[in-house]
Amino acid sequence: MKRSRTVELVGLALFVGLCLGIGALGAAVTATSVKTWYAELAKPSFNPPNAVFGPVWTALYVLMAIAAWRVWRSADRETARGPLTLFALQLALNLGWSVAFFGLQRIGPSVAVILVLELAVVATALAFRPIDRIAAWLLVPYVAWVGFATILNIAIWRLN
Repeated sequence: MKRSRTVELVGLALFVGLCLGIGALGAAVTATSVKTWYAELAKPSFNPPNAVFGPVWTALYVLMAIAAWRVWRSADRETARGPLTLFALQLALNLGWSVAFFGLQRIGPSVAVILVLELAVVATALAFRPIDRIAAWLLVPYVAWVGFATILNIAIWRLN
């Protein structure tokens, strides 16, 4: 779908704002427990230092935003509706995981949330692919990171 350059740039800014906003909400929830409850948990040897998470998630949120924007700008409203609905669902699950794990400090239930999140991210990438292959590829680092986070979450659950 052809839009003016200004509309496309405003759309990109809105997607970036949405994704970074969800990230900021998740970070705010995380901050309530990361130096107290989380610090006291037994963690596996492959647990990254806390300083890694912020930059990784920021980069992933920007990649997610660009991917969603590419789908939005490439397809008509009807074609983009389903894939962008999946995108919104995975964003909600992303925030939901932070709430379950750090906010509610419920490690077991957070495993269930992150497993559904991983499926939702894969489904989103697959839904993006027919519209814009680059958009689908932009989600691959996110799929990989959530896969790693799933393994980490399960390991922490088992250790605690």
